[in-house]
Amino acid sequence: MLGLAVGVLLGWLANRMGPTTAGDPNWLTTTLETIGSSFVTLLKTVVPPLIFTAIIASIANLRSVTNAARLAGQTLIWFAITAAISVVVGIGLGLLFQPGNRAGVSIDDAAEVGASGSWTDFLSGLIPSNFLGISADTTVTPGADGTFSTETSIGFNVLQILVIALAIGIAALKSGSKADPFLAFNRSALSIIQKVLWWIIRLAPLGTLGLIGNAVATYGWASLGSLAWFAAAVYVGLAVVLFVVYPVLLRANGLNILSYFRGAWPAIQLAFVSRSSVGTMPVTERVVERNLGVPREYASFAVPLGSTTKMDGCASIYPAISAIFVAEIFGIHLSFTDYLLIAFVSVVGSAATAGLTGAVVMLTLTLSTLGLPLAGVGLLLAIDPILDMGRTAVNVAGQALVPTIVAKREGILDEKRYAAAAAEDLFSDDSADGVLAGSPDGSAPRAAETSRVPSNA
Repeated sequence: MLGLAVGVLLGWLANRMGPTTAGDPNWLTTTLETIGSSFVTLLKTVVPPLIFTAIIASIANLRSVTNAARLAGQTLIWFAITAAISVVVGIGLGLLFQPGNRAGVSIDDAAEVGASGSWTDFLSGLIPSNFLGISADTTVTPGADGTFSTETSIGFNVLQILVIALAIGIAALKSGSKADPFLAFNRSALSIIQKVLWWIIRLAPLGTLGLIGNAVATYGWASLGSLAWFAAAVYVGLAVVLFVVYPVLLRANGLNILSYFRGAWPAIQLAFVSRSSVGTMPVTERVVERNLGVPREYASFAVPLGSTTKMDGCASIYPAISAIFVAEIFGIHLSFTDYLLIAFVSVVGSAATAGLTGAVVMLTLTLSTLGLPLAGVGLLLAIDPILDMGRTAVNVAGQALVPTIVAKREGILDEKRYAAAAAEDLFSDDSADGVLAGSPDGSAPRAAETSRVPSNA
């Protein structure tokens, strides 16, 4: 919280300083951007090995459990339930606010975007392109003097890593005792990775300072003027889902609301300032296990899956309101069938676009399904970073909510740990070993946690 407050202050100061005489960002903005992006890069670096080792370890720990398929099914069902509720909220607020009719932009400002989503993206994203699920993109930019500059970026696909780890974990189980040395090595690797992760998470206050400071310095709030009603509709929708819908679901399942927010707050806050569900995923998994009492065997599967397919902010609320906005701007009437299509795309579309990232991809899928002009996306890009902060926070909140609800309904939630959830517990020195990597020596899961997963649930 202190990092957040100082970041806002420094961001405001950097915004007031303005750009340099050459038009480049001033030194303070550059410093804040470097600090924030470096922290997110560190988190993203640990994501591939964390997912890979945690999924394999979780499968190995489920040897004596027969309800793994039921847990996976319940997780997907609750993903769909919360997405359906969120899109209904988005459609309702879109009709109430009528953001397109109150916008200060015109069709002349519309522009096509490069990124787009399609229903075949799920298959292309599901099949690994290589053993590690890593990809490289090279961009060639022509220069004014006739030369060309190239820039290569390395990325990874969380869904592909998940598929690879599941396949190897299941193969290890089928191999019996021959795979024991490999599983022992995997447990040791997971313990080491969790220790490194703990060191990175300790930098969260500094990373928060840089991320929120850069956002305030770079974007400010000046660009909100012409799209104020649209931004208001989106943020009201996000607030309704986060502070009304989620609490109702928690209470309906016998869970204390304040305990959930106390436990999940570190991940929600980091998601807001980092604007990255994948970058926040290590912290999300940590709070789900450490603070909310979800067994490690289940959380290590549900959280990575949710980070690519569970996006109530980006895939439900935002596309619903945006589709209504674009239709109003272009004077297109949406029928009841169109609203049903919006709901359908929101519930299953995030899975279809799991191989890709970003709310723009999900929005283009929604617009193309409805037959709306994709050029309308260009009208919204000016304020997208500001909206993305709230969208990502709701995404991550939902990714922590669903495993908690499913664990409670299946009788495997550590309710004492949930009731005592506190953000401070996330940073205690024993959290890297005792909870996430199994026993203190990292060799095996604790008996108390294993016993909470009944074989006949």
